[in-house]
Amino acid sequence: MKRRIFTTFAASLGLAAGLMGSTAMADDPVRIALVVKALGIGFFEAANEGAQEAAAELGNVEVIYTGPTDTTAEGQIEVINSLIAQRVDAIAVSANDTDALVPALRRAMDRGITVISWDSGVAPEGRQMHLNPSSNELIGGMIIRLAADHMPDGGKVALLSATTTSTNQNIWIEEMMKVMDQYPDIEVVSTVYGDDLADKSYREATGLMQTHPDLDAIIAPTSVGIVAAARAVEDAGKVGQVNVTGLGLPSEMAGAIESGASKSFAIWNPIDLGYSAAYLAYSLATGTAEAGPGAEIPMGRMGTLTLDENSEGAMADPFIYDASNIEEFKDIF
Repeated sequence: MKRRIFTTFAASLGLAAGLMGSTAMADDPVRIALVVKALGIGFFEAANEGAQEAAAELGNVEVIYTGPTDTTAEGQIEVINSLIAQRVDAIAVSANDTDALVPALRRAMDRGITVISWDSGVAPEGRQMHLNPSSNELIGGMIIRLAADHMPDGGKVALLSATTTSTNQNIWIEEMMKVMDQYPDIEVVSTVYGDDLADKSYREATGLMQTHPDLDAIIAPTSVGIVAAARAVEDAGKVGQVNVTGLGLPSEMAGAIESGASKSFAIWNPIDLGYSAAYLAYSLATGTAEAGPGAEIPMGRMGTLTLDENSEGAMADPFIYDASNIEEFKDIF
């Protein structure tokens, strides 16, 4: 009789301990590892700021900001293996190599860890979904809108691209041309290529202004070209006459905004990108949403991400930088 009482008591203790353990596990924070290309890069530190914002908003979330000391696949693989050993709940990675990370990330998924890529993608077999900062269509529409916003009466614009074979730039220009019917008073007079070389881009921009003395804007969908074009406008004494816009980095374009050579330009906002990546990883890790073609996944203040047939989605329009915010971002990236 005493044995039965003892056994029952022990079983009760075991059940209580199990329940207590379950409660403790339920109270544990959701641990999301934000794996960046390398530590010490302003763009990724800003992304971490956004991820921490998402964690605070969601509650009971711990964001582990990590990455290698240099931009190598080998370094990221070491980091990923460490995170697997730590049994984190989710890994959100901006990849240094599309394919090299796949085996390590597959091991993570095999162990029940949610894996997404953001900014720089991983091959589909190595992740559940990918977050693009924007889309070709959104970028194409944005670069002409940036010019049009400062041309109320229309006028002439020219394009300064990278190389004739630059896939991204060619697609963005193609997408821009698709929406030109929305701007009947704007004429695209020329497209030139600076080969993503500062000196050649400068010469091409100078040539555009000489060939088209009534030019109103130069659109450069390349961070090298936009800086070179702005400098060419300044040197030609055409600030206020020719507006330079397109895609650039705040740290490199701050001077052009200050001089007036550029009214505004665009690129992704790393804070929004890190926020969205963390929010998406949380939604998948907690079962709030599932990744797959056509899935719609919440990302807080950034709205909802819709995945395409490759389980990829675009976060938003490129973010616009101008005199109102350039000081805030120029020291970040």
